[in-house]
Amino acid sequence: MNFYASIEKTLKHDTDRELLTDTDGQKYTRRDIDAQVARLASYMVSIGIKPGDRVSAQVHKSVMNLCLYLACLRAGFVFHPLNAAYQSGEIEYFLGNAEPSLVVCDPEKLTMMRPLTDAAEIKHLETMDAAGNGSLTDKIAGCSEEFATVPRGGDDMAALLYSSGTTGLPKGIMLSHDNLRVNAECLVDAWGFTDADRLFHCLPIFHVHGLFVALGCVLLAGGTMRWAAGFDPKEAIEFLPECTSMMGVPTYYTRLLSDPDFSPSHCSNIRLFISGSAPLLAQTHVEFEERTNHIILERYGMTETGMNCSNPLDGKRKPGSVGPALPGVTARVVDDHGEACAAGDIGNLQVKGGNVFMGYWRMPEKTAEDFTPDGFFNTGDQATEDSDGYFSIVGRCKDMVITGGLNVYPKEVEDTIGQMSGVSESAVIGVPHPDFGEAIVAVVVTSDAANAPNPDDIIAFTKDKLANFKVPKHVSIADVLPRNTMGKVQKKALREKFSTLFE
Repeated sequence: MNFYASIEKTLKHDTDRELLTDTDGQKYTRRDIDAQVARLASYMVSIGIKPGDRVSAQVHKSVMNLCLYLACLRAGFVFHPLNAAYQSGEIEYFLGNAEPSLVVCDPEKLTMMRPLTDAAEIKHLETMDAAGNGSLTDKIAGCSEEFATVPRGGDDMAALLYSSGTTGLPKGIMLSHDNLRVNAECLVDAWGFTDADRLFHCLPIFHVHGLFVALGCVLLAGGTMRWAAGFDPKEAIEFLPECTSMMGVPTYYTRLLSDPDFSPSHCSNIRLFISGSAPLLAQTHVEFEERTNHIILERYGMTETGMNCSNPLDGKRKPGSVGPALPGVTARVVDDHGEACAAGDIGNLQVKGGNVFMGYWRMPEKTAEDFTPDGFFNTGDQATEDSDGYFSIVGRCKDMVITGGLNVYPKEVEDTIGQMSGVSESAVIGVPHPDFGEAIVAVVVTSDAANAPNPDDIIAFTKDKLANFKVPKHVSIADVLPRNTMGKVQKKALREKFSTLFE
């Protein structure tokens, strides 16, 4: 039941066929990737990493990083990817909680990482740069290219990803081999992926979208990829004509539309554009169709569940909707008492299926809290279901902002701003942004007018403490924060006040 066993079927077939080519033209065959995966797995076993052990990776996207993920699957380890933008304080918690046996980081982060791994008593620390080079690559050079995939149970953990809540500490999301396999098989079928497909892979691979959704479809279907380190509109325009599909966050599509050179000719070979990780504005959906004659397929998923809903490959794709539940997934909208909502009424979205995660790492109470007695997972999203069974996500029950497809939890940013001298309190919100979907805005109340920090000071302070995507795009100084009679900050009022800030 090891998920890699399903992937291996394609890698071991027609081994001289290309699997991916990067944007510099470097080609990798299926044999190349399978051999590198074997070397990595062999090396990690040789240093004492055992099935079930965590391997934490804070590295940039590279082919070697892809191979590290696959090697962890193959050897039965638990892959723990980390955003390369995370800073010391963020990493310290993840390492202490995940307790990895091996940490792999960018060479530029080694000075930051070594004291953290020493403090956590992590024995093995290796490096890997954006080109895939580093101490780990050096050490596997003489390792065997043959490695027997380690048997695993379907409910054995394959990956550990973290997703913070609005309060408390980040939660480790345990994804099993079955979770990854079931969802990937479903998407290959639902989206019509075959070995004739070529994906423009421009997503990061520390995130479910690029790591499990995009790669799962290609690797199971036996397709190929044009491998980009990140998203650049000019690269997309150059390479889309050779591709049949692209997956992206809404920001990618707005950036393409903003490029005057982007035209229908660049999409002539494309059969499917897919958007997710954040809501796609209906306006973007319409504008993209008008520009390219292609209708973006929007879908909905979470770190905890993989994909839950999708507009159909064949059938009506509704702007503003994430489509019906995928095969094997049951979704429902209920009120606060757990009763089914009528069509069109806003309620709490709950899902159930083989795609839904095992639970939160070492947090059984939180796991129990987020599941209903009949086994549905409370997504924390508010949604509607129309008479056709199409779901639309209308907001978060939890106070989360999605900017450029990445989740930001306001409390973390507020806590960081609160560390500044002269700050009394702050409220962090997300407001509409034409490029990022939502942008982080901080409204700050200062305590000492004479020594109060200005907006630039606050932004600079957060840049030193937080990943760049969490840094406010705008800071406003206020005398007070709006509150209701119970003293709760009225963030809705703030969102309304700053709603046109980036227009």
